Amino acid sequence: MIRSTRLTPAALAVAALGLAAAGFAAPAQAGVSGPAFWIDGQLYRTVATPTDLADTGAPASTYDAIYSFGGAQRNVAEAKPGDTDFNGGRWAVHELSFPSGYAAALSSGDANGNGVVDSTVELGLAFADGTAVDTGNILRMFVCTVNRVPAGG
Repeated sequence: MIRSTRLTPAALAVAALGLAAAGFAAPAQAGVSGPAFWIDGQLYRTVATPTDLADTGAPASTYDAIYSFGGAQRNVAEAKPGDTDFNGGRWAVHELSFPSGYAAALSSGDANGNGVVDSTVELGLAFADGTAVDTGNILRMFVCTVNRVPAGG
């Protein structure tokens, strides 16, 4: 017997937050997240959608990167609404590795001293000294919206 389970909006939001923090959209459920990832030093939230664009054949240039920190911190995305190079919420999640450990990448990348790598500029510092490496592995390709988290939210 197949059992159907309905999730409450609160349960969906919690599930979406966990998935968005990991850099993934929910494959079968959608929901509004809390703070999900950093873009240019600001926190953004998203609405996870049940999309998978991995086999569409679309050119890599039609996606913006989200860099996955593998749970060490919130992920970092490279573009947001209003940026001239923003691709409308089409994302490719790039796997990162930390050859000397996450602490070394944080030490070299946290230029503003706030305890996280919160922009691609800061991530670039860690890339430059080899403490963070884009493995070239794309973990997921999907569509989701991005909305700035209001101050205090």
